[in-house]
Amino acid sequence: MHLVFDVNETLLDTHALDPLFQRWFGSDAVRSEWFLTLQETWMTANLVGRFKPFADLAKSALRQLGAKHGVAISADDEQTLIDGILSMPAHGDVSAALGTLRDQGHTLTALTNSALNAAHQQLEHAGLSDYFDAILSVESVECYKPSPAPYRHAAAHWGVATGDLIMIAAHGWDLIGANATGMQTGFIARPGKGMDPRIEGVPNWQYDDLARLIERITAA
Repeated sequence: MHLVFDVNETLLDTHALDPLFQRWFGSDAVRSEWFLTLQETWMTANLVGRFKPFADLAKSALRQLGAKHGVAISADDEQTLIDGILSMPAHGDVSAALGTLRDQGHTLTALTNSALNAAHQQLEHAGLSDYFDAILSVESVECYKPSPAPYRHAAAHWGVATGDLIMIAAHGWDLIGANATGMQTGFIARPGKGMDPRIEGVPNWQYDDLARLIERITAA
């Protein structure tokens, strides 16, 4: 079985960035606002066909929040954010779930909007890199998820059809994109994440614990 995992928020816990946003904006709730702004920024990059590195977009989203909230953001602040992104820990249920999948002989791929070098650093720091047979980045196709190209890139890497892959993510937009290319999908309901229950066929499986989600997928 080929399982493809999103990285940020799905495997890695972005709550680790909360102290930074508390320091800059006086509220760790702004971290979620930053991530939504970051998503808007890469969706815009896709729509206008102007791909820029993930780190540049992450910094831009921070500057946008600074302008919105009247907070001066320095170059040092921007680098501190990037350093924080590279050192986020894994969610508590991730290591055991990935270990079980490897022990069962499944093929595991990470497919992320982060840059490739950054993804390797992130997963290495979180102690997860050895679980994966491949770590893939959207920079190889210069187009961010949920555009079709990254999902097709993952299938092409293994020489299989997209229908042979199962995409696992904590983002509805990611799973909708994967489904549109023919992938099956599993939604891991991280805190604050939800999916529209009326979207037909997406996801195929869902749970709020990765180990339980994996059990459902492998049983099917």
